[in-house]
Amino acid sequence: MITVSNEGVAKPSRVSVALLDGKLWSSGTQGRVRTKRLRRDPRCTLFVFDSESAWRGLETTVTILDGPDAPQQNLRLFREMLGTPTGPLSWFGRDFSDEEFIQAMIDQERLVYEFEVHRSYGLG
Repeated sequence: MITVSNEGVAKPSRVSVALLDGKLWSSGTQGRVRTKRLRRDPRCTLFVFDSESAWRGLETTVTILDGPDAPQQNLRLFREMLGTPTGPLSWFGRDFSDEEFIQAMIDQERLVYEFEVHRSYGLG
């Protein structure tokens, strides 16, 4: 994810993304610098690649989903990213029940970045 600082400098950060219901999502927290940047300017670019040399540049606008359902949205997102549709979620070396995971999302003030892709380019 590449956001832009107040000085106009591109600031990359590594994120994981997943496609849910046709929407591209990633997770963040209220206190992250990239969240502050996206609140100021919701445009960002994603650089997505795989181990076979295929890559895509995605020019996007981000909507921050931080309402009361953000913890449950993060549960859906992490289940998709981790490939665990049911049962305990293994995260940071620990297994979490749905309730424990949702509480962890609340405690961490997690939110979801939803990307609207305006332009896509690349190889593969």
